[in-house]
Amino acid sequence: MAPEATPTLQPATFDFVVFDSVMIGAFVALSLVLAQALQLDRPYWVPISCLAVIQGASLRAVWNRQLQRVLGTAAGMVLAWGMLSLSLSPWSIALLVFVLVFIIESTVVRHYGFAVIFITPLTILLAEAAMLDQLPAAAELIQSRFNDTVLGCLVGLVGGICLHSRHFRALLGPLLRRLLPSRPAQHDT
Repeated sequence: MAPEATPTLQPATFDFVVFDSVMIGAFVALSLVLAQALQLDRPYWVPISCLAVIQGASLRAVWNRQLQRVLGTAAGMVLAWGMLSLSLSPWSIALLVFVLVFIIESTVVRHYGFAVIFITPLTILLAEAAMLDQLPAAAELIQSRFNDTVLGCLVGLVGGICLHSRHFRALLGPLLRRLLPSRPAQHDT
Protein backbone atom coordinates (compact mmCIF):
# COMPACT_ATOMS: atom_id res chain seq x y z
CA MET A 1 0.00 0.00 0.00
CA ALA A 2 1.43 3.37 -1.00
CA PRO A 3 1.78 5.99 1.73
CA GLU A 4 -0.69 8.86 1.78
CA ALA A 5 0.49 12.09 0.22
CA THR A 6 1.33 14.75 2.78
CA PRO A 7 -1.28 17.52 2.65
CA THR A 8 0.10 20.86 1.56
CA LEU A 9 0.51 23.41 4.31
CA GLN A 10 -2.06 26.16 4.39
CA PRO A 11 -0.81 29.74 4.27
CA ALA A 12 -0.57 31.51 7.63
CA THR A 13 -3.92 33.29 7.41
CA PHE A 14 -6.52 34.12 10.04
CA ASP A 15 -8.49 30.97 9.22
CA PHE A 16 -5.55 28.62 9.63
CA VAL A 17 -3.82 30.31 12.56
CA VAL A 18 -6.34 32.01 14.81
CA PHE A 19 -9.44 30.01 13.90
CA ASP A 20 -7.71 26.63 14.21
CA SER A 21 -6.06 27.58 17.52
CA VAL A 22 -9.30 28.83 19.03
CA MET A 23 -11.26 25.77 17.87
CA ILE A 24 -8.65 23.29 19.08
CA GLY A 25 -8.47 25.08 22.43
CA ALA A 26 -12.27 25.16 22.71
CA PHE A 27 -12.66 21.44 22.05
CA VAL A 28 -9.83 20.47 24.39
CA ALA A 29 -11.43 22.67 27.07
CA LEU A 30 -14.83 21.09 26.34
CA SER A 31 -13.32 17.63 26.81
CA LEU A 32 -11.95 18.64 30.21
CA VAL A 33 -15.30 20.18 31.21
CA LEU A 34 -17.04 16.91 30.26
CA ALA A 35 -14.51 14.88 32.25
CA GLN A 36 -15.04 17.13 35.28
CA ALA A 37 -18.84 17.02 34.91
CA LEU A 38 -18.72 13.22 34.77
CA GLN A 39 -16.50 13.29 37.89
CA LEU A 40 -13.87 11.05 36.33
CA ASP A 41 -11.00 10.01 38.60
CA ARG A 42 -8.30 11.24 36.24
CA PRO A 43 -9.93 13.89 34.07
CA TYR A 44 -6.59 14.96 32.56
CA TRP A 45 -6.50 11.88 30.32
CA VAL A 46 -9.55 13.08 28.41
CA PRO A 47 -8.08 16.34 27.02
CA ILE A 48 -4.79 14.60 26.27
CA SER A 49 -6.60 12.13 24.02
CA CYS A 50 -8.72 14.91 22.53
CA LEU A 51 -5.64 16.95 21.63
CA ALA A 52 -3.83 13.95 20.17
CA VAL A 53 -6.78 13.28 17.85
CA ILE A 54 -7.90 16.78 16.84
CA GLN A 55 -4.48 17.79 15.50
CA GLY A 56 -4.84 15.73 12.34
CA ALA A 57 -3.99 17.63 9.15
CA SER A 58 -7.17 16.40 7.46
CA LEU A 59 -10.47 14.86 8.50
CA ARG A 60 -9.15 11.49 7.34
CA ALA A 61 -6.06 11.94 9.55
CA VAL A 62 -8.31 12.84 12.51
CA TRP A 63 -10.43 9.73 11.91
CA ASN A 64 -7.36 7.49 11.60
CA ARG A 65 -5.78 8.95 14.74
CA GLN A 66 -8.88 8.47 16.88
CA LEU A 67 -9.32 4.92 15.63
CA GLN A 68 -5.65 4.09 16.18
CA ARG A 69 -5.72 5.72 19.62
CA VAL A 70 -8.75 3.73 20.81
CA LEU A 71 -7.55 0.39 19.40
CA GLY A 72 -3.95 0.99 20.50
CA THR A 73 -5.12 1.90 24.00
CA ALA A 74 -7.26 -1.26 24.16
CA ALA A 75 -4.27 -3.41 23.20
CA GLY A 76 -2.04 -1.38 25.51
CA MET A 77 -4.41 -2.07 28.40
CA VAL A 78 -3.87 -5.79 27.92
CA LEU A 79 -0.10 -5.23 27.92
CA ALA A 80 -0.38 -2.97 30.99
CA TRP A 81 -2.48 -5.57 32.79
CA GLY A 82 0.16 -8.21 32.10
CA MET A 83 2.94 -5.92 33.29
CA LEU A 84 1.07 -4.92 36.44
CA SER A 85 0.35 -8.55 37.30
CA LEU A 86 4.09 -9.13 37.60
CA SER A 87 5.94 -8.46 40.81
CA LEU A 88 7.78 -5.29 39.80
CA SER A 89 10.78 -3.96 41.67
CA PRO A 90 12.00 -0.39 41.21
CA TRP A 91 14.77 -1.68 38.89
CA SER A 92 12.37 -3.70 36.77
CA ILE A 93 10.07 -0.67 36.47
CA ALA A 94 13.03 1.42 35.33
CA LEU A 95 13.97 -1.24 32.76
CA LEU A 96 10.37 -1.45 31.53
CA VAL A 97 10.21 2.33 31.16
CA PHE A 98 13.45 2.28 29.15
CA VAL A 99 12.22 -0.50 26.86
CA LEU A 100 8.81 1.11 26.37
CA VAL A 101 10.30 4.52 25.54
CA PHE A 102 12.70 2.90 23.06
CA ILE A 103 9.86 1.08 21.30
CA ILE A 104 7.67 4.20 21.25
CA GLU A 105 10.37 6.44 19.85
CA SER A 106 11.30 3.84 17.24
CA THR A 107 7.74 3.32 15.99
CA VAL A 108 5.61 6.43 16.58
CA VAL A 109 6.56 8.07 13.28
CA ARG A 110 5.88 4.91 11.28
CA HIS A 111 2.63 3.82 12.93
CA TYR A 112 0.93 5.83 15.64
CA GLY A 113 -1.54 3.08 16.58
CA PHE A 114 1.23 0.56 17.19
CA ALA A 115 3.12 3.07 19.34
CA VAL A 116 0.00 3.74 21.44
CA ILE A 117 0.06 0.09 22.50
CA PHE A 118 3.28 0.93 24.37
CA ILE A 119 2.35 4.51 25.32
CA THR A 120 -0.57 3.23 27.41
CA PRO A 121 1.44 1.06 29.84
CA LEU A 122 4.21 3.68 29.95
CA THR A 123 1.84 6.41 31.08
CA ILE A 124 0.28 4.09 33.63
CA LEU A 125 3.72 3.17 34.98
CA LEU A 126 4.80 6.80 35.19
CA ALA A 127 1.57 8.30 36.51
CA GLU A 128 0.65 5.61 39.00
CA ALA A 129 3.94 4.15 40.20
CA ALA A 130 2.98 4.57 43.85
CA MET A 131 0.05 2.13 43.63
CA LEU A 132 1.54 -0.55 41.40
CA ASP A 133 1.45 -3.11 44.20
CA GLN A 134 -2.36 -2.82 44.52
CA LEU A 135 -3.63 -5.01 41.68
CA PRO A 136 -7.41 -4.46 42.16
CA ALA A 137 -6.81 -0.70 42.02
CA ALA A 138 -4.69 -1.25 38.90
CA ALA A 139 -7.65 -2.95 37.16
CA GLU A 140 -9.82 0.07 37.90
CA LEU A 141 -7.03 2.32 36.66
CA ILE A 142 -6.79 0.46 33.34
CA GLN A 143 -10.57 0.57 32.81
CA SER A 144 -10.63 4.25 33.72
CA ARG A 145 -7.83 4.96 31.24
CA PHE A 146 -9.76 3.30 28.43
CA ASN A 147 -13.00 5.15 29.20
CA ASP A 148 -11.16 8.47 29.42
CA THR A 149 -9.39 7.78 26.12
CA VAL A 150 -12.64 6.93 24.33
CA LEU A 151 -14.33 10.09 25.62
CA GLY A 152 -11.37 12.26 24.61
CA CYS A 153 -11.22 10.64 21.17
CA LEU A 154 -14.93 11.22 20.59
CA VAL A 155 -14.66 14.90 21.51
CA GLY A 156 -11.51 15.17 19.37
CA LEU A 157 -13.31 13.54 16.44
CA VAL A 158 -16.24 15.95 16.70
CA GLY A 159 -13.76 18.82 16.96
CA GLY A 160 -11.87 17.53 13.92
CA ILE A 161 -15.11 17.30 11.94
CA CYS A 162 -15.91 20.91 12.85
CA LEU A 163 -12.35 22.06 12.22
CA HIS A 164 -12.22 20.57 8.73
CA SER A 165 -15.78 21.55 7.75
CA ARG A 166 -15.97 24.42 5.27
CA HIS A 167 -19.54 25.14 6.35
CA PHE A 168 -18.54 25.35 10.02
CA ARG A 169 -15.65 27.66 9.14
CA ALA A 170 -17.91 29.88 7.05
CA LEU A 171 -20.42 30.06 9.90
CA LEU A 172 -18.05 30.72 12.82
CA GLY A 173 -15.13 32.44 11.10
CA PRO A 174 -16.87 35.82 10.68
CA LEU A 175 -18.18 35.67 14.27
CA LEU A 176 -14.71 35.02 15.58
CA ARG A 177 -13.28 37.86 13.50
CA ARG A 178 -15.78 40.26 15.07
CA LEU A 179 -14.70 39.22 18.57
CA LEU A 180 -11.08 40.12 17.94
CA PRO A 181 -10.06 43.73 18.34
CA SER A 182 -9.12 45.44 15.11
CA ARG A 183 -5.47 46.31 14.74
CA PRO A 184 -4.51 49.88 13.92
CA ALA A 185 -3.05 50.47 10.50
CA GLN A 186 0.73 50.22 10.37
CA HIS A 187 2.52 53.34 9.21
CA ASP A 188 5.84 53.22 7.36
CA THR A 189 8.40 55.50 8.98
